[in-house]
Amino acid sequence: MQPTPHRVTVTIAGTELTFETGRVARQASGAVLATCGDNVVLATVTAAAAAKPGQDFFPLTVEYREKWASAGRIPGAFGKREGRITDHEVLVSRLIDRTVRSLFPETYRNEVQIQVQVLSAEPTSDLESLSLLAACAALHVSPVPAKGPAGGLRVVRVHDQWLAFAGRAQRADADLEFSVGIGPDGLVMLEGEAKEVDEQSAIAAIDQAGEWIAKCQRAFAELREKAGREKLPVPAAPTLPELPAATRTALQQALQIAEKTARRAAIAAAEQQWLESLDEAARPACKQAYGEALWHEMREMVMATRRRLDGRSPTDIRPIWSEVGLLPRAHGSALFTRGETQAIVTATLGSPDDALRPGNLADDQSRVPFFLHYNFPPYSVGETRPLRGPGRREIGHGSLARRGLQAALPDLSSYPFTIRVESEITESNGSSSMATVCGGSMALLHAGVPLSRPVAGIAMGLISDGQRHAVLSDILGDEDHLGDMDFKVVGTARGITAIQLDNKLGGLPAEVLEGAFAQARDGRLHILGEMAKTITEPAEPSRFVPRAHRVAIMPDAVGALIGARGANIKAITESTGARVTVDDDGAVLIFATDGQSAARARTMVQRTAGVLQVGRCYRGTVTGVKDFGAFVKINAVNEGLVPVEELDDKPVRHAGDIAREGEEMIVAVIGADDRGRLRLSRRQALKVDEAQIEF
Repeated sequence: MQPTPHRVTVTIAGTELTFETGRVARQASGAVLATCGDNVVLATVTAAAAAKPGQDFFPLTVEYREKWASAGRIPGAFGKREGRITDHEVLVSRLIDRTVRSLFPETYRNEVQIQVQVLSAEPTSDLESLSLLAACAALHVSPVPAKGPAGGLRVVRVHDQWLAFAGRAQRADADLEFSVGIGPDGLVMLEGEAKEVDEQSAIAAIDQAGEWIAKCQRAFAELREKAGREKLPVPAAPTLPELPAATRTALQQALQIAEKTARRAAIAAAEQQWLESLDEAARPACKQAYGEALWHEMREMVMATRRRLDGRSPTDIRPIWSEVGLLPRAHGSALFTRGETQAIVTATLGSPDDALRPGNLADDQSRVPFFLHYNFPPYSVGETRPLRGPGRREIGHGSLARRGLQAALPDLSSYPFTIRVESEITESNGSSSMATVCGGSMALLHAGVPLSRPVAGIAMGLISDGQRHAVLSDILGDEDHLGDMDFKVVGTARGITAIQLDNKLGGLPAEVLEGAFAQARDGRLHILGEMAKTITEPAEPSRFVPRAHRVAIMPDAVGALIGARGANIKAITESTGARVTVDDDGAVLIFATDGQSAARARTMVQRTAGVLQVGRCYRGTVTGVKDFGAFVKINAVNEGLVPVEELDDKPVRHAGDIAREGEEMIVAVIGADDRGRLRLSRRQALKVDEAQIEF
């Protein structure tokens, strides 16, 4: 018997959304089929029946995947099957994860898996917002004991108008684009980019998204009333033993140590001394009790005394020092150090052929001219672990840094380089992604990239007990782990260019959020001032940086320049060492690190594409001989007539006396006749030295 599905419909900014449960994926703990126009997304939530024995963390896995069949296409991979998860899919998975993770009870340890699959897609539409909402709806109708309903979507501002579910073309004109996650108690997640907007605009975007998400939350509550399964009980918090007075005192003393390694060693020593005095059976509960005490003591120290782990006040920024040019062969390089966080960042310039090809459903054919790779090796935190390539954290941090720097880059029409920034984190104790932004800005300037303004980033934190609040500037790793908020703001002196927020409290009072924005701006301006001591303007590019040279050819000569399967352009590159690109309009770009290579490439491009100048001499081949003159072909595009009177400096009775078909002839271009046909002269070319012949 066919099941009867339950549906709710909600309209957001003129876009109608439908959320359905009960027809598809009925064996999952929760499943929602979300529809918006031609887009259909399936979100499922599955939870283990019980936690694994001894498990002391919450194992949540979120995976967003795009199916190529959803857009009526077959994957281009060798096996014709979707492969490993792409960076874009990782970033969307993180948006969902960060929206729902704080909704789960602290005592819940059952493994939960959230999967979102795009089943039907108009690739340039806002699939990410639909997927985020579908995941929140599926979690809410499931029996998993998460607080809800939650919701999230992307808010875009185009020409001072707020848009939801904006398409790719609309987003290209936006000056602000934020993905916002809202839980039942308020803001839980924020991620986005902007074009140097002020803090008031960022807060207005959050408020507007909150209004739209509230409509979805009411719809999800209605869907749960119709078809939701009873929520499982929340496991009770265990009763933990009290720390001995001596252990608590040792912990408090350890928290006074400013240096990270020494502090952590003292904290671990105090714990170990207590555990060694206990029976084996009592140690797990006591270990948990010690962790709870660490969490409480660190927070109480900050709120009661306004002193942080490393001795700073809430608004203090750690000491900053930096340098550029430490890597002689890199196009641009910078070493940025803030406290115990350090990054070596390089900027490399290439031709349009070096651009990144994302291979996503929406960007399969496009090329991205600016990309950033962030690496977090284990030695940066004194650890050993296998090197398995970038994880989700690295991909997320790299995306945030890229978004922050992108707004300051020159327009591609005036600066036609592909730019790759790579950040190698060499030390880490909080906010290595923001060190990447600062180092990236300096490396780009050192490479000669004309940024509109330098860019810096700062990570903010929050400690709160509901009554007292302490907003922390430039947080440490331990403050991130033990605190309530991780709030990163990237921007120039003029405004915000990227933002990211994760809130564990489930909601933020408006005055706290506004205070955090203001404090972040002050911190960002301070960091920009410190960076200015090292570099403020684009440096003179080194000899290893390629220069871009422009040549214009006729559009109908593009095919001749490219050649069969790119043979001609490849030959120019192999012969000269320069990189050559051409677009359909005939705009040719030549990238070379030295003038001689560029000049040779320019000459070969002009010859292949038929770019000739009056008065210049060229080598050609006689293609035909008539009584009135000889036809000479200079290249694949240009062929002209040498009149009989222009064949020699002496009178010529028959053209065949001078010209023979198939032979080489050096000719000068003397113009064109009234019908636009090329006129050539061998007589004038006889007076020219060999060195003056173009090709």
